[in-house]
Amino acid sequence: MEQPPESGFAPGLTARVELTVSDTDTALAVGSGDVPVLGTPRVLALAEAATVAATATRLLPGMTTVGLRVELDHTVPTPVGRTVVAQARLTEVTGRRLHFDVSVTDGSATVAQGRVERALVDRSRFVERASRTP
Repeated sequence: MEQPPESGFAPGLTARVELTVSDTDTALAVGSGDVPVLGTPRVLALAEAATVAATATRLLPGMTTVGLRVELDHTVPTPVGRTVVAQARLTEVTGRRLHFDVSVTDGSATVAQGRVERALVDRSRFVERASRTP
C-alpha cells in the first residue's frame, strides 16, 4: 500500500522496551484480577509503548500517533521481579495507519503477542478535537 510522503514510515521499523514487574504492575494492583502477576493492562501498555518508541524518531514536528485497534493474546503469567521485553515491528503502512506486530517475552517464553494499529495525526488538531467532544 502507498504511504503518505510526509510520514517517513516503512515496514520493518522496530523498537523494544523493557519492564521489571513490580507490585504496581500486577493484576491485583491495576484492578484486572486478583492475582499478584503482571496484569494484562500493563502488558498492553508495554506493547503500545514499543509501538510509540518505534515511531518516535521518525515523526515530523507537530505529529504524533494514536492507538486505534489492538489484538492481544496474554497467555503466560509473569511474577513480580521478572523483566519482560516488548518488541514492536511495523508490518504495514496504509495511508496514515500504521500496523504493528507486537510480542512480550520473559526470557525465552512468549508472554503475549498480537497486533496494534496506530494512526498518524496532527497533535494540536487531535487535542483540540478531543476537547470539543462532549
